[in-house]
Amino acid sequence: MTENKKKPNPIDVHVGSRIRLRRNMLGLSQERLGENLGITFQQIQKYEKGTNRVGASRLQAISSILSVPVAFFFENAPGQPGQPNGGFAEDNEATYVVDFLHTNEGVQLTRYFTKISDPKVRRKIIDLVKTLANDDD
Repeated sequence: MTENKKKPNPIDVHVGSRIRLRRNMLGLSQERLGENLGITFQQIQKYEKGTNRVGASRLQAISSILSVPVAFFFENAPGQPGQPNGGFAEDNEATYVVDFLHTNEGVQLTRYFTKISDPKVRRKIIDLVKTLANDDD
């Protein structure tokens, strides 16, 4: 017997990951987002994993709560015209940056780094991180 479990659509997974990214950037919990939408945090989890598709009206409400246009959730979505299909054409630099921004550490580091207003302090932090990473770029 073969398992007939349906896999999430790649667009649904992408939209969900963008919801998670923006929610984390704002420091908003799944529970709080769910409360604002009148749904459970479990439903937010399902949206973020792509196992449940986000309807148009719900996506509009999420975009309003997260203060981004609806188009934000579709940026760099798989299968868009003009998007590279991966392989040799894939920009590894952009890929690892996007992957990093999908982690809690990436979101936190970005959130707090952008709050530093002094450019000299920001430069010193970059120098420190480069030193710790042993990168002479």
